[in-house]
Amino acid sequence: MNPIPVAAEPAPFPLVAGKTALIVIDMQRDFLLPGGFGESLGNDVERLRTVVPPLSALLGAARAAGITVIHTREGHRPDLSDCPPAKLQRGAPSKRIGDPGTYGRILIRGEYGHDIIDELAPLEGEVVIDKPGKGAFYGTDLSDVLTGAGITQLLITGVTTEVCVHTTTREANDRGYECLVVSDCVGSYFPEFHRVGLQMVTAQGGIFGWVADSAAVIPALHQLTTTAA
Repeated sequence: MNPIPVAAEPAPFPLVAGKTALIVIDMQRDFLLPGGFGESLGNDVERLRTVVPPLSALLGAARAAGITVIHTREGHRPDLSDCPPAKLQRGAPSKRIGDPGTYGRILIRGEYGHDIIDELAPLEGEVVIDKPGKGAFYGTDLSDVLTGAGITQLLITGVTTEVCVHTTTREANDRGYECLVVSDCVGSYFPEFHRVGLQMVTAQGGIFGWVADSAAVIPALHQLTTTAA
């Protein structure tokens, strides 16, 4: 099958059937829900929640098209043995990783707040990657999962644009993956960081990849669905 062109910056993105995965990064209760870790740091979580409706639609289209869906969750073991002191002690937040929070111990695997919000909950059989760092490749088996599935390109979504999304995009770029960041399906607590983060992806002819919104990506996924049928 020929690639399906997606209107994107800095140029059309060639979506290839059977070679694409949707990565949904860290859409966790600790980051998105009122009273969670993100809000305890003084952030407006509603800025992240604007991502949920378009990402839900994109996720539905990806599932219908039969492409690989991978979710990530940032968090740590209960004993914090995989959390470097520099991360644990950074700044002076009111709450730190491992402290009791509204939704259980903050960013600890197995706690309610660590898991993905209900609206975007993984389906049975979808891969969930638990990562100890900002990037989805560090300290995980994501590379093996993608290689095993024959994936060469990624649709990247989730939070936050300038931190975990950007880190994962850069890691993927270094590993040779073609990356399309879906602009309305990634979000930041800081609008300026979001804007500049997207510009950095497409700078210099697409130094890290492509950027398009879900209105451009979803019709291409529908074409994949129609072709598969």
